[in-house]
Amino acid sequence: MTPEEEEAIRREFEASRKQGHEQQPQNQGPEMFQTNDFSHIKHVIGVVSGKGGVGKSLVTGILATELMRAGNKVAILDADITGPSIPKMFGISEQRITAMDEHFLIPATTDYGIKVVSTNLVLEHETDPVIWRGPILMGVLKQFYEDVFWGDIDYLLVDMPPGTGDVALTVFQSLPIEGVVIVSSPQDLVQMVVGKAVNMAAMMNVPVIGLVENMSYYVCPDCGKHLEPFGPSRAQGTVDAFGIDLLGKLPIDPAIAELCDKGTIERDLPEHLLDNALQIIAEHDA
Repeated sequence: MTPEEEEAIRREFEASRKQGHEQQPQNQGPEMFQTNDFSHIKHVIGVVSGKGGVGKSLVTGILATELMRAGNKVAILDADITGPSIPKMFGISEQRITAMDEHFLIPATTDYGIKVVSTNLVLEHETDPVIWRGPILMGVLKQFYEDVFWGDIDYLLVDMPPGTGDVALTVFQSLPIEGVVIVSSPQDLVQMVVGKAVNMAAMMNVPVIGLVENMSYYVCPDCGKHLEPFGPSRAQGTVDAFGIDLLGKLPIDPAIAELCDKGTIERDLPEHLLDNALQIIAEHDA
């Protein structure tokens, strides 16, 4: 190919690229999801973690239960689309999200009135895998927020997938998140992991409500001593490092694991596990 031919191809490419750029619609920022006319949600709070396996869904369930017990109308959007666990925790795995007038989705409702949407409530079997690519996941998330007949809700908790991937980014950019609760565990890498979540929230201009340290200790059933199987708690040092509030520390408790497996978290959850979290959330939303 001669230099003249190369130059002609280059000019043609540049002209095509410029034309395509000019034809791009303006204001290509992230789409903000909107609720329907029959849904009125006062506060939207995300529950996040920098990594998986730290008990983020458990914390979501505890917060939802304690907010409900405090007299609030509560709902959960299970945005952990490929790994949902909320329905089983609340004993509603046999329920299904239903359609109304071909326009709205009716969420499942727990025994104590918490409304829930989750992919496990649309699958034929709860063990069916969700093998969807990003665009489909984003579409499902939008439908879960916009098309659901939520009614009047004081607190919508969004149980987000771990990490900082597509779904988490969409939640931050497209839902009116007022703040996030970060869940961690007492391990050496906690500050790095929490730092990822804190920094992502900062980049999205979303306030961090505070940190919950799960699996912080274990109470010996024989002597009552607090044991630390994962090492000393790093919660205080972590919140001090990032300038956020400590919302509470949760123990390793086989009884809590059992009630989650049985689906009786609303009825049997011990009182006052995250009192400080509820107080700080109320102050944050005041």
